[in-house]
Amino acid sequence: MCGTPNPPGRRFCRRCASPLLPAGDRAPLPWWRTIWPFRRRVRAGSGRWIRVLVTLAVILALCVGGFFLLPAGRALFEDTRDKLSGAKAVTPVGIHASAEVPGHPAKDTTDGLSNRYWGAPGAGASITYTFGKPFRLVDLIITNGASKEPEEYARQARALRMDMEVTSADGSVHHKEIDLSDKAGDQTIATGIDAVVKVRLVLGSVTGLTGQRVVAVGEVEFFQRS
Repeated sequence: MCGTPNPPGRRFCRRCASPLLPAGDRAPLPWWRTIWPFRRRVRAGSGRWIRVLVTLAVILALCVGGFFLLPAGRALFEDTRDKLSGAKAVTPVGIHASAEVPGHPAKDTTDGLSNRYWGAPGAGASITYTFGKPFRLVDLIITNGASKEPEEYARQARALRMDMEVTSADGSVHHKEIDLSDKAGDQTIATGIDAVVKVRLVLGSVTGLTGQRVVAVGEVEFFQRS
């Protein structure tokens, strides 16, 4: 500056036009001002309502996305718990079949003996299990055929597909198609359904139903988290 006296309040020297109060370095922006749409330093009132509306739209989109993703996230959490937890058997309090051949009642599917079976006349027959209190059905184990022994397994017809209808305590109904291998032994079906009170299995396609044979289902076992 040239040293010329200037009255208070002037920003530039009246003689040489030099700045009387040079601006210092700008303070760094706070972290939240580095995020769009806050990152720009704007004049007062410049685009303020646009920024407000954009911010509200982003918040609304996040809320809507969270709402739709929440059921999927909860299902993933429960499925993970199913895999990490042990399992224990659940015994039904009631068993009823739409049809059964003499000597092979529906209750034989829960007697723990693989050489005794429910004998159904053919596809379309169903068996229904009811339970004393709601539980989370983690797994279902089906022993197909007349026996676990390979030489005895195929002496009766077997189911290749079952349609499962699961009723929960709130009245909701879940459907699942079960494909079974035509082999002796246990077959595990993962389910993961909450508050189960009833399970109905309907025989779909079958194989080996010739002559005097019947469709044999050896065992049906239900498991919940231990």
